[in-house]
Amino acid sequence: MILKSVLAGTFKLDGGAMFGVVPKKIWSKLLPPDENNLCSWAMRCLYIENGDRKILIDTGLGNKQSDRFFSYYEPKGDILIQDALKTAGIDPDSITDILFTHLHFDHVGGALFKNESGDIKFAFPNARHFVHKEHWNNAITPNAREKASFLKENLEPLADRIIFLEDNDSSFEQLEFVKVNGHTIGMILPLIHFSAEKKILYCADLFPAVHHIPLPYIMAYDMQPLITLKEKETILTRAINEDIALFFEHDYLNEIAIVGKAGDDKYFVKSCTTLEDYLKN
Repeated sequence: MILKSVLAGTFKLDGGAMFGVVPKKIWSKLLPPDENNLCSWAMRCLYIENGDRKILIDTGLGNKQSDRFFSYYEPKGDILIQDALKTAGIDPDSITDILFTHLHFDHVGGALFKNESGDIKFAFPNARHFVHKEHWNNAITPNAREKASFLKENLEPLADRIIFLEDNDSSFEQLEFVKVNGHTIGMILPLIHFSAEKKILYCADLFPAVHHIPLPYIMAYDMQPLITLKEKETILTRAINEDIALFFEHDYLNEIAIVGKAGDDKYFVKSCTTLEDYLKN
């Protein structure tokens, strides 16, 4: 098995929204905002090569939205996932499977792109596209609060080609899918069983960054924050018991963390490293 981190650019989100009830006086020491209260976040995807399957988890934001849309988020870098893959030394045409953790625009947007002629095309026309069935049903009939994250231009073209993942799905060798519902219904966190000694959890938006390890640090974007709270504790406990490394999709500086526990509900970061270094050691 080969794993590679793929950075599909960066974008900005409101710091207060990303840290929920945590006061700015506290979170701003962890991640200083700009003059508009915005902080920079990664869109870090993950490439998995396992036998004949070449899998990509999430696709970033993409380039097909309007200038007005992009002005809110200030994307930078290789926001086209094809460019990001090339930067990581991966041929985009080799991808066989796309796994969407969920369908918010910064996770699914790169699956389609605007070419030089202005036409909207599939970034991976020959790849299979997967998402959890429950999440798809939630995304195509969203509640009013979450509607702005599920963009029709991202979802409607996928309707005829999406393949549904089910609970306890075993269609990917050495991958386990952990379903969570606090951030959004039916989000999946791929757990990669890299070897007998190493497991890596792709955290998506349950733990967007290393700063979200403490239990109360929950995004205001989460639909069911109390469920998120329970899910965080359950997964952190498992991570400690099974020596699972946490891989962060949105952390601007940190890719991988190993966590520990100090007290009944106190979890902390023991160490941070890159994916490459983690796999070497």
